[in-house]
Amino acid sequence: MKLNRQTTLRSEATVTGVGVHSGLPVSLTIGPAPIDAGYIFVRTSLDGADREVPATAESVIATEFATVLGDREGPLVSTAEHVLAALRGMGVDNATIEIDGPEVPIMDGSAAAFVAAIDQARVVTQSAPRRFIQVLKPVQVAMGDCFGELRPYAAGFRAEIEIDFANPVIGRQKYTLDLSPERFRREISRARTFGCMNDVARLWSAGFALGASFENSVVFDETRLLNSEGLRYSDECARHKVLDVVGDLALAGLPLLAAYRSVRGGHRLNHAVLTALMADRSAWRIVEAAEAARRSRSHTEAGHGIVGGMIAPAYGPDVS
Repeated sequence: MKLNRQTTLRSEATVTGVGVHSGLPVSLTIGPAPIDAGYIFVRTSLDGADREVPATAESVIATEFATVLGDREGPLVSTAEHVLAALRGMGVDNATIEIDGPEVPIMDGSAAAFVAAIDQARVVTQSAPRRFIQVLKPVQVAMGDCFGELRPYAAGFRAEIEIDFANPVIGRQKYTLDLSPERFRREISRARTFGCMNDVARLWSAGFALGASFENSVVFDETRLLNSEGLRYSDECARHKVLDVVGDLALAGLPLLAAYRSVRGGHRLNHAVLTALMADRSAWRIVEAAEAARRSRSHTEAGHGIVGGMIAPAYGPDVS
């Protein structure tokens, strides 16, 4: 599969589960989309009045505990970040995401089920060149003690994530990822959402986490991990934050040629940084794959930005 062409899915694949916040059953189907379509959510209804919304930063209407997309009629789909992370992480450019409920199913709290669905549907190449958003200068946002920054990075997309929780079991963790389908699948896709028991009452009172359980969340109290099966990675919390970043920044509409650094970040910060980038038209431009590869090659030859021996663009799928 050539890395310089756009990709979509050969067929459809469906996953079913419950929403972590709503607790309601939901079915989600990913499928093909035309060239330059990006990611399109389709909310189905019993009366046939389906609603569509593009997965872009302009469609975000809330970021309190999850990324919520909607339009003038109101919210359309919540907790979009995990399926978007799977699509972007696995190198899919164009896809429809059909859903029959208000929230993407949480599955096991990670993106693993969506990666499996992408494998089932199979990634295929389209005829048009892949396009990227190339970040040209740093864009920074600070929110109290939280900080986020996008800066130029010619070799693909890099996430540099640091978390620092008052909870002593989670504490301070860091993780850096140069995004490729192989690394996303191996290092990030299975990292689960997490939280602390002392936050549960607050979430319930706000109408959130109604579907949360030990089957779909990593839960800590002040002294220990409460899940009997343990962690999938020693730094699973930081890795899950990387997963959220990949999903939240997929709302750029195109893969980014950039490095993203966040400290104590979350959905709100990720969206704020992306919004600040898109608002500054001098901070980015759209480039096609051939130009991106040339710039990456010259960057690498100068001794910078090599990603595991791969020249950008580093967004090719590892299935055919």
